[in-house]
Amino acid sequence: MYVPANVRCTAGVMFLVAIAAPLTGGSDPFALQREQMVRQIEDRGIRSPNTLRVMRATPRHLFLPPDLQARAYEDRPLPIGFDATISQPYIVALMTELLEPAKQHRVLEIGTGSGYQAAVLAQLVDHVFTIEIVPALAQSAQLTLRRLGYSNVTVRQGDGYRGWPAEAPFPRIILTASPPEIPQTLIDQLAHGGRLVAPVGRLGSQELVLIEKMANGTLRRRSVGPVAFVPMKPGGR
Repeated sequence: MYVPANVRCTAGVMFLVAIAAPLTGGSDPFALQREQMVRQIEDRGIRSPNTLRVMRATPRHLFLPPDLQARAYEDRPLPIGFDATISQPYIVALMTELLEPAKQHRVLEIGTGSGYQAAVLAQLVDHVFTIEIVPALAQSAQLTLRRLGYSNVTVRQGDGYRGWPAEAPFPRIILTASPPEIPQTLIDQLAHGGRLVAPVGRLGSQELVLIEKMANGTLRRRSVGPVAFVPMKPGGR
């Protein structure tokens, strides 16, 4: 969950979008704002037609508390409670594009948050398995995704450092919180020929990283640029 250095959210703010935010009817009052959001993402270099298509189709406002929905299509993260955020739209699009998702892929996401990134990916892949360490956020995201009809997303509350061994290996893995270094467990759960996209490092010195696991199991790592995400918390902390 991306958050610039000057944005923090208040711990303990309850966020139950699935109950509080009804689906829009025939007309979408946010359609113009969403289109403007996508245009600025494209202006910043996102080129994948599929990524732009799903960013245009995903109702970001329905993944936010009612009092923040009017700001949903600003290109910035917004608080969802529990020291977490819904990521900046550009960062969501960038990480999605780097992941190079395809219809046959099964994706592991670490850090469900509001469920927005999972909803974006669900429109591009076969199935998204997503883990959230905060029980209230896991429950809220599950309700929101179910309400909006994303039936190919499975939400689990748990420790993202452990990954999801029962469903591994995964052709694609994405982290939306930043560990000091990518856990070996997740590297092990990445399929040969797979891609992993993650912020890595401590606050103030994080970078967005793309890791490719070659067919022979060797790793190729590339730094995409500096970012600032909330820290990835192991279970029990």
